[in-house]
Amino acid sequence: MNPDTLSALAEPHRMHIVELLIQQPLTVGEIASRLGLLQPQASRHLRVLSDAGIIRVEAIANRRLCHLRPEPFQQLDSWLTPYRRLWEDRFDRLDTYLQQLQQTGHTPPAEPEDP
Repeated sequence: MNPDTLSALAEPHRMHIVELLIQQPLTVGEIASRLGLLQPQASRHLRVLSDAGIIRVEAIANRRLCHLRPEPFQQLDSWLTPYRRLWEDRFDRLDTYLQQLQQTGHTPPAEPEDP
């Protein structure tokens, strides 16, 4: 897993750009407009995403069309696999516990109220 991927995605505008690009490729101007940024600001964020390998930029005449690259997300998914197993195991144990409570007629203890 490339640490530059997480670092690039940690910034809210860049994460929002990725969320926009999931739906379809967009030009730099479209991205700037949808995020309410000036074009130079959007271009700086796109440069970070491009340098991290998250997007590729295709030059079409005088426009730059931005596309997501699948590889960083595949690497991220692979990196998350052991954690996903850990979460699923904990959810399975919680499900078993709740089923046992239902069978015995008990309810889980209430959360303490904030003062």
